Amino acid sequence: MSRISVRGFAVASATAVTTVGAVVGVASGNTVPANGDNLETTAADATLLADIPVGEQAQVQVASLTQQADAQAAAADAAARKSAEEAARLQAAKDAEAKKEAAEEKAQREAEAKEAEERASRSAVRDASSFATQSSYSVSEVQAMARQMVPGDQFQCFSNIVDHESSWNYRAQNPSSGAYGLVQALPGSKMASAGADWQTNPATQIKWGLNYMNDRYGSPCGAWSFWQANNWY
Repeated sequence: MSRISVRGFAVASATAVTTVGAVVGVASGNTVPANGDNLETTAADATLLADIPVGEQAQVQVASLTQQADAQAAAADAAARKSAEEAARLQAAKDAEAKKEAAEEKAQREAEAKEAEERASRSAVRDASSFATQSSYSVSEVQAMARQMVPGDQFQCFSNIVDHESSWNYRAQNPSSGAYGLVQALPGSKMASAGADWQTNPATQIKWGLNYMNDRYGSPCGAWSFWQANNWY
């Protein structure tokens, strides 16, 4: 419906109807003009709220409330997602830090255990003075001495160097340089710091050679790594 018909009577009070884009009012006390039996007041191009059926008015109001609720729910969901993402990020950072600390602690414990093992291994090896002096020694006897004097995890590296330097001959001498003994100390007299019998006792030579490798390269394996790169140590 788009029009209201008024037929030959006075309107008792003012009536205001809000429309989509229009307001129509009838003033109290006005009389209907007498120039026609049917006087029509037209609300042009306007849809009065009163013209919308009551059921549809309720639907419009419900739709508006639903839209508001949907908008609020969407905003709440977005806020919840953002909060969850931030919490996950913080938790991931905490987990990464905890893993890092655990790895560092594990590495430290392993390093300490290895160091303790090496100290124990070194303290368990025999000293040169514990071997009985002989007039001569076979290669197998000299190697047996070295196995008892050099830490187990370093023996192969020590053996590799002696193999290349003297082939386990404790009396080996380089005629050009004067290097002497199992480890070819240069000059051979350096080994006197380990014992006066350095020329004839392979245990004294092993002791001096082991000390030299530890002091200069950290270990026989450190010395062997250097030897492989340079063919000398």
